[in-house]
Amino acid sequence: MSLSLVPHRSLIAFAVLTTSLAASQVSAQPKPAPRPRVIVPPAPDVPGVPDFPDLPDLPDLPDLPDVSFAVPMEPFMIAQAIAPKVAVLTNNNLYQQARDLIENGQYDRAVLQLNRLIAQFDGKPVADSTANRVDAAFYWKAYAQSKQKNLADAQATLQELQKKFADSRWLKDAKALEVEVRQASGQAVSPDGQPDDDLKLLALRGLMQSDPERAVPMVEQILSGNSSIKVKENALFVLSQSRSARAHEILGNVAKGGSNPDLQMKAIRYLGAMGGPDNAQILDDAYRATSDEAVKRAIIRSFMIRGDRTRLAGIANDANSAVPLRAEAIQQLGILRAKDELARLYARETSPELKQRIIQGLFIGGDAGKLVELARAEKDLDVKKDIVRKLSLMKSKEATDYMLELLK
Repeated sequence: MSLSLVPHRSLIAFAVLTTSLAASQVSAQPKPAPRPRVIVPPAPDVPGVPDFPDLPDLPDLPDLPDVSFAVPMEPFMIAQAIAPKVAVLTNNNLYQQARDLIENGQYDRAVLQLNRLIAQFDGKPVADSTANRVDAAFYWKAYAQSKQKNLADAQATLQELQKKFADSRWLKDAKALEVEVRQASGQAVSPDGQPDDDLKLLALRGLMQSDPERAVPMVEQILSGNSSIKVKENALFVLSQSRSARAHEILGNVAKGGSNPDLQMKAIRYLGAMGGPDNAQILDDAYRATSDEAVKRAIIRSFMIRGDRTRLAGIANDANSAVPLRAEAIQQLGILRAKDELARLYARETSPELKQRIIQGLFIGGDAGKLVELARAEKDLDVKKDIVRKLSLMKSKEATDYMLELLK
């Protein structure tokens, strides 16, 4: 009979029998004391778990006498190696089966599988439970319960996880899930009451969706309080997602300089992405009110995001503006492929630096036709060479034709 065909729950008994036969054949050795009989209880049949059914705890094998065996030891070694692994494989199967069931939306069956895994380690050391992913089982059990709308059960499961596994790597995710479960059950979750920045943001978003009138003043309080910059930046993001007039007003005040410069630039970016004539005016007012060049650059880029060619052209054409800011506006016009605005600027511009920026802007915009026009009209040989260098890099019929024209 092949060893591979022996059922796994008979391997230990088979090993003991093999060991006894080997001992009886030992020559020139005193007869060892009789060993107690090992009785392996049959494993109960468990429905629904393929390949590796749950097994009861097996009794430990007695210590063998220190003798030399005249027969090979492979069966005994195989039995010793397989017996402890059966339970581990069973636990892993239970966990993986539960995860697969959750992925398929079969939450009730997943909870049953996870309960079985949890029950196997009831009363066992925490280290053993963690090694067998029991803490993860608690998390996914709560997750499945929340999907079934069993919110009270989910909260109880999460509390049990936090109580039994105080050092688990699943605690942060468990606390985040707890916030979601509490909000789903109608419980108010104050962002200020959360110890972790990510949990504060999660609570803030949920509150903004469920009770914006209450959330907006709380956001305003966070922005003016002692919360970390990360929390304040997240609070600004939440405001940018709100349709509340008061939320929009707060965001505009921050963009105009009602907070530190980093938060101001965040608010500027959000306003640039939001669209609307009111936001454009807020950005325009903020540009004129600040002397911080970094803030001005952020506003220029927000104008580009909005596609506001008129305001960008106005900054680029303003002789009273700093050259670096005018150059930034020209570059953003190039990104917008604003060839007409750039061509008009080029015709009026006298600064070689800014003319080069306009050429670069047209190059970025891929406008070979305009560059050819500028090259034909340009009197400054160095500037003309710069245009020709850009054209030589462009795969365009206009550029190719102009190169051939120069070669004639």
